[in-house]
Amino acid sequence: MPDATLSPPIILALDDSLVIHQLIKQALEPDYQVITVDNAVDALSIIYHQSIAVLLLDVQMPDVTGLEFCRTIRSLPQFQHLPVVMVTSQDSPFDRVKGRLAGATEYLTKPFDAEQLRETVRKFVHTSPASPAESFSLHGKDPV
Repeated sequence: MPDATLSPPIILALDDSLVIHQLIKQALEPDYQVITVDNAVDALSIIYHQSIAVLLLDVQMPDVTGLEFCRTIRSLPQFQHLPVVMVTSQDSPFDRVKGRLAGATEYLTKPFDAEQLRETVRKFVHTSPASPAESFSLHGKDPV
């Protein structure tokens, strides 16, 4: 649980589903400040203007895919160590490898439960920044 004297860490969720926005907020607030957006342009603007602790990123987006967005973030030196959690219904080993190659730090499949999401976020908020190669599982569902 974050220190009461400090602002809660900011979690940015980029997903085109308002239902997923609500599920993420219900799972993470009030321990975290959750900002939800439905497009890559808004997400990039927020990343530049806020101190984001973790980025939750849907793979299937209408304008720019989550994989493309992740590659963009990873190409910018100041965001190379930002934890990026792919949150998607695509769960094949090939999909996980594509996520890893795009620079994802972790992979969480939909449907997820609130505790899974909290544990995944907590893992990155309360540890030192990891490179995308660290802690990424390619086999089955990640234990969280």
